[in-house]
Amino acid sequence: MGTSAVRTCEMITGAVVLATCNRFELYLDLVDGAAAPGSPGTLSERDLAHAADEVARLIAVESGVSQEAARSAFTVRSGEGVTQHLFTVASGLDSMVVGEREIAGQVRRALDASHAESTTSPRLERLFQSASRASKRVAHTTHLGADGRSVVSVGLDLAEASIPPWRQTSAVIVGTGAYAGATVAALRARGCVDIAVYSASGRAEQFATARGVDAVTDLVTALGEADLVVSCSGAGRGNRLARPSAGPGEAAAPGSGLRTDDPSDLRYILETAAVVAARDDAAVRAGDDGTARPLVVLDLALHHDVDPGVGDIDQVLLMDLGTIRSHAPSTSSLPVRAAREIVAAAVTEFTVGETLRAADSVVVGLRDRITAEVEAELARSAGSFTTDADRAAHEKSLRRFAATLLHRGITRIRDAARAGEPLEEVAEDTATVLTMRWNGRRAVPGAGPATPVAEPRHSPRDGLAAG
Repeated sequence: MGTSAVRTCEMITGAVVLATCNRFELYLDLVDGAAAPGSPGTLSERDLAHAADEVARLIAVESGVSQEAARSAFTVRSGEGVTQHLFTVASGLDSMVVGEREIAGQVRRALDASHAESTTSPRLERLFQSASRASKRVAHTTHLGADGRSVVSVGLDLAEASIPPWRQTSAVIVGTGAYAGATVAALRARGCVDIAVYSASGRAEQFATARGVDAVTDLVTALGEADLVVSCSGAGRGNRLARPSAGPGEAAAPGSGLRTDDPSDLRYILETAAVVAARDDAAVRAGDDGTARPLVVLDLALHHDVDPGVGDIDQVLLMDLGTIRSHAPSTSSLPVRAAREIVAAAVTEFTVGETLRAADSVVVGLRDRITAEVEAELARSAGSFTTDADRAAHEKSLRRFAATLLHRGITRIRDAARAGEPLEEVAEDTATVLTMRWNGRRAVPGAGPATPVAEPRHSPRDGLAAG
């Protein structure tokens, strides 16, 4: 998505995608042709709307939903609002389980992925690096994530009462994303050794090999043998698991349980019919009593991987993010308040730093302009002196005046940057003082070189002392 955004929209110069089971965020660096020079963080409403529409179009193409539906599904932020949001997210303060540490790693990996795809930009690099530093500061100062709380850990805690002891539990993970990796780690930390992974996209083998777990291709059979299923693919619409059939138009591999239908009908990765079929198969294997082992299903996807009807199946316990939210351990207000104060300070620090960075470019432009003005005046007045001593004294006077003006101009530009004032206007007014000095001196008939004797005390707009 990030690569597509950078390639297809000229005003998008950088992109970082933060995608998890329950979060999809696209951070863009935009060039706004309508923004005033020296105000890189300001976007015109027109260009902001254009970028949002372009992103919605890309999402629509990749997801199969309409562009209107894609556009209405996300919130658009710009400027400091982006900084505030990312720093809050990276610090675990926007998570369902406040203080979770998994998101910090996901933010770092999002930037790494952007590096690999060559879609980052200097501003996005600084933004994400600063967000990670703020996250570490929150973790070390408040200890919000010290107990390892996360969506995955809370879900497994809830499941524990309804499954065999962990060393006897057979677990199946649906998905191969960041939450799947976190789930493998959390299961192992609890002592679970029978772990398998399934991926509708075919990435299970690679994921399983890297983590020393089993990959399965027949999910229906795996469900029948499982005590616990953790679904965190985040795929939402797309391929869904249903009972395999040989109906017209279907191209599922035998035993895969994967059926491709009209996209308008596709909603869940795990359908009720597939779980019922798996339970029936398990009951047959159970023998004379015909009773399948209990099954706990954790749906950790924001838009539901699992059909809610699965929860109505006998001896199946379905828990989703709503269940986890209601059971998430509370945190005292003091650590959370302290964390938010740290984030607020980090946001201010970053914003001021970016503003001063913009001010630096304006200062360079002002310095170059003043230098050019001085050199031009020296060239114009070169033939007006009879001795080298007079010429040297004149040059020294001009450069002293220019240096004083530049110093005060720099101070005013930095003050204006902190106050959010237009930087280019300050630079222009500073240079105007010098131009007024030259022009005023040369306006006198028969006047010699422009020697700074009586400069204006203040510029027209900024109160810059020039003398």
